[in-house]
This record gives sequence, structure tokens and C-alpha cells, in this order.
Amino acid sequence: MSRFLRPGWLALYLLILGVLVWEFSPRALRKVDFFRVRRVEVIGLEYLGRDEVLRGLSLARTASVFDDVTPIERRARAIPGVVEAEVSRRLPGTIRVEITEVAPVALVPGHDGLAAMDASGRLLPFDPSVSAPDLPLAGRADSLIGKLLGQVRAADPALFAQGGSAERDGPWVILRVARRRLVFRPDASMETIRAVTAVAQDLARLRKKWNELDGRWAGQVIVRGGDA
Repeated sequence: MSRFLRPGWLALYLLILGVLVWEFSPRALRKVDFFRVRRVEVIGLEYLGRDEVLRGLSLARTASVFDDVTPIERRARAIPGVVEAEVSRRLPGTIRVEITEVAPVALVPGHDGLAAMDASGRLLPFDPSVSAPDLPLAGRADSLIGKLLGQVRAADPALFAQGGSAERDGPWVILRVARRRLVFRPDASMETIRAVTAVAQDLARLRKKWNELDGRWAGQVIVRGGDA
């Protein structure tokens, strides 16, 4: 038997052949019109428009599905309002772009009506009139308000979904929900937020009225107003 047919040599030959095919086939196939990008699927959009994303991708008319996706992902992540992007291929001519958007936490007054704000207090390029997110209203873009609302969204989605409004009172943040006030430190922990929610639920179960729940102090929730 020839030494080139021995299992060890055969495995090495196949490995080298595989490397050569992997290295040179995409380069050759990029020039084949059959593999030109004819469709771009954009997945995960809730606030951005598809046309905005396509402009940000800046795909050339001669783009091929065998092009390196790294530059495309980099351009996608650079689109304002995008936090993460992943690009994949589907032969013969489709590029799939999965987008993760920055999550807005509030609506604030902008130059042309309401604008979306993220948890860091930055304005986002989302059009509320198009996506119409049900978010709390804040009087201004503020990083402390944004920070608290981000925590509320993570700790108690049901409370966050009630909308309402958020405002600063000196160093504190006040949430107004159903004509009641919830007072927090801007850096309130998830445990504190859940504790305030638990007190509100207990008061509702006991049919006790209240106007304000104060969660600024560690280990306690102060109830004010009503007959609580």
C-alpha cells in the first residue's frame, strides 16, 4: 500500500485540502454574481426604522454574501440607538442582521416634541410617534432619573409598565403612578424597589389608602397619607 493511502497521510491530505478550500473558495465566490447580496433581513427592530439601519450598513451594490461580516457588524453597532449587532449569511444572496437596540426608559421633551431617553440620560434617535413606547414621562433628560428607571424596569417590570412620570426633587427621584408618589434614591437597589412594591401590594390587600411610599432609607419603607 502506498504511504499516501495510509490513514495518517490521508487525514493530513484532507486537512490541507480543507484549509485550502476554506481559504480560497470565498475569495473566488465573491466574484460570482449568483452570490451578490439581493436581500437584507433586519431582525429585532422595535424603535429604529429599517431604512435607518440599511443606510447605516452602507452595503455596496457589489456586496457578496461571502464578504467578511466583521466590518458590517462594526457599522451596525455604530448606528445610533444600537447596542449590539450580529450578521449571518443565508445562501445564495441574503444577509441577516440581528439588532439589539438601546432600551429607552422614559420620554422627555425634545426639540420637536417628545424624545426617548436611555438609562444614562442620553437622548435616543427613536421617533415616539412611530414606535409609541409606553414609557414614564420625565420633565427633562437626567442621568439620575434614567438610572432609577432602569433599575425599576429590571426589578419590577409591572411597576415600570404603569408608565406615570418621574421627576427630581433635589437628590431624590419621585415616581408618580396613579396619583401616588414613590420616593427613591437614584441608586436604589432592586431589593429596595421590590420592597416598596411589596408594601404597596400589602396596603392594597388590606384596602388601606396611602399617598406616598418612601424607600430612601435602608431596611424600611415609610408610608404617608391616607389611612395607612
